[in-house]
Amino acid sequence: MHVWDPTHYLSYADERTRPFVELLARVPAPTGRPVASVVDLGCGPGHLTGLLARRWPGARLHGVDASAEMIASARDRVGGPGEGVTYEVADLRDWLAAPPRGGGPDVLVSNATLQWLPDPLSLLPRMVARVAPGGTLAIGVPANFDEPSHVLRRELAAEEPFAAHTREVASPWSPGAAAYLEALTGLGCEVDAWETTYLHVLEGPDAVFEWISGTGARPTLQALPAGLREEFADELRRRLRAAYPPRGGRVVLPFRRAFAVARVPA
Repeated sequence: MHVWDPTHYLSYADERTRPFVELLARVPAPTGRPVASVVDLGCGPGHLTGLLARRWPGARLHGVDASAEMIASARDRVGGPGEGVTYEVADLRDWLAAPPRGGGPDVLVSNATLQWLPDPLSLLPRMVARVAPGGTLAIGVPANFDEPSHVLRRELAAEEPFAAHTREVASPWSPGAAAYLEALTGLGCEVDAWETTYLHVLEGPDAVFEWISGTGARPTLQALPAGLREEFADELRRRLRAAYPPRGGRVVLPFRRAFAVARVPA
C-alpha cells in the first residue's frame, strides 16, 4: 500500500484547485431547500474543504479519504465537529457499502479520486443512491491517460528490471465525460457533463516529473526498492524531458479533465 505525501501533492496546489472550483460552480442548489450536508469522497489533504465551507457555509461537511496521512493534513487545515466539519479514514467503496448514517447528503462530491478504482462507472449507482432526493452528485476526474506523462511511466514500469516490482501496482484510469453522461443519465439523473484541457505552465526542466511523482507515478515509485527507484526516476525524467522540452525554464503540461454534475430525481 503506497503512502501519500500531502506536502508533495500540494506543490502545485493552484493548478490542482482550479478544476475543483470550476466543478463547484456548476453545482445547482437542491430543489426547494438549502444545502444541509456535503460529503467529499476522496477529500485529500483538505485544501479544498474551505471552498466547500464557503460555498455552503451552513452545511455539515464530511470528508472521507483512504489515506490517514491525507486526513491528518485535512484536520490540521479545516476540521473539528465544532466547525461543522468531520473526517473519516475509509476506502470510498467501503463508505458507499456501509449503511448511511441519517439521510443522504444534499451534495456528494468526488474530485480526482475515482481514477484510482478499477471500474469507476460501477460505483455510480451506489453514489447516486447515497444522495438525498433532489440533491447533486458532482464528479471530476483526470482524462489524460493517453498523454506522455502517463504513457511513459507505464512503458518504463513494464520494462525489466522494474516490471518485477510494479506489475500489481495501482495505475490511474478513468473514462471520459461521455461515459459518465451516459451512465448517470441511465440512472435517471439530469446530467451536465463536459471536458476541459488545462495548459499548466510549470517551472523547471523536471517539473512534469515533480507533478506526477506526487500523484500518478507515486505508487510506482514506492513499489521499487532503493537503488532501483532512483534508476527508474532518472530514466523517467530523461524521457519526460524529451516529451516536454522546456522553453525559457518552463514547460507546458496539457491536462484534460472530465466533469459530471448529476441532479438526482426528487
